[in-house]
Amino acid sequence: MSVLDIKNLNVSFYLEDGIYRAIDNVSLSIKKGSTHALVGESGCGKSITAMSILNLLPKTAKITGGNIIFEEKDLLTLSQEKIQEVRGSKIALIPQDPLTSLNPLYTIGNQLLEIIELHQHLEKDNAKEKAIEALNMVKIPAPERCFNSYPHELSGGMKQRAIIAMALACNAKLIIADEPTTALDVTIQIQIMNLLEEIKKEYGTSILLISHDLALVSQYADEISVMYSGKIVEHAPVREFFLTTNHPYSTALIRALPSNKFKKLASIKGQPPTLKQHIQGCKFHPRCSYCLPQVCNTQVPELKEIGMNHFSACHLN
Repeated sequence: MSVLDIKNLNVSFYLEDGIYRAIDNVSLSIKKGSTHALVGESGCGKSITAMSILNLLPKTAKITGGNIIFEEKDLLTLSQEKIQEVRGSKIALIPQDPLTSLNPLYTIGNQLLEIIELHQHLEKDNAKEKAIEALNMVKIPAPERCFNSYPHELSGGMKQRAIIAMALACNAKLIIADEPTTALDVTIQIQIMNLLEEIKKEYGTSILLISHDLALVSQYADEISVMYSGKIVEHAPVREFFLTTNHPYSTALIRALPSNKFKKLASIKGQPPTLKQHIQGCKFHPRCSYCLPQVCNTQVPELKEIGMNHFSACHLN
């Protein structure tokens, strides 16, 4: 059963020199109680896809087509008032940088109370009890002290735990974790990812994990969608993906891992296309070692099922 379905999503940027499509007919489904990883190089459209769910796109961006179904409702048809009710309560965001996500002028407790009182409609005493409970759930030592602390008094890992606590305090059904370990050292990264894994198992929370770290994804995700230049080029269960990677771009990403089945590290030639760069046919063909002349550079490949819940968009299939 899916908690969220994105169907044929299209997002364009309206700039002074033209209109440029950033998300191209993207579809993905996040199952209840599972972690779905969306991976790819920087600038491929991962975060724009996530921000589309929450209606937090920049002013120059506009959703031009598709549906985002959550609890049998299309989020794209909701008013600003209704989407605000969903945002932060039923769907929560763990942003890339916890340092800039918390207001430095208010204590962690005040920021937790604001969210709880807004979405849970609890009295102040009950809201404080709920806030302390949420800090406990994310295993923050001395939660009462953290409640009265300002963000600058906490480490990066503790700030990230506090942000996760805000999601749990409102009983979010879906957590969007946008590069949640980017600013953290390796030890703290593992702690944060283990914490999200425990939350998923204990509360049945679904997680959309935005990442470029395939090693991290291999350990914590249940399904994976690979994005390149605004399109999904491969989707599969994680185990299936790493055993039988199909798309040349996915294979190239795995080759670049420090430990991989191909043994020798290899870089991907060239650079990913910019938003304003128009490429005919398969957008990966200028960097692909398996490019078929007069096919890959002229025809856009369809995302086809090549195995059980395994899809790939490549003319070689």
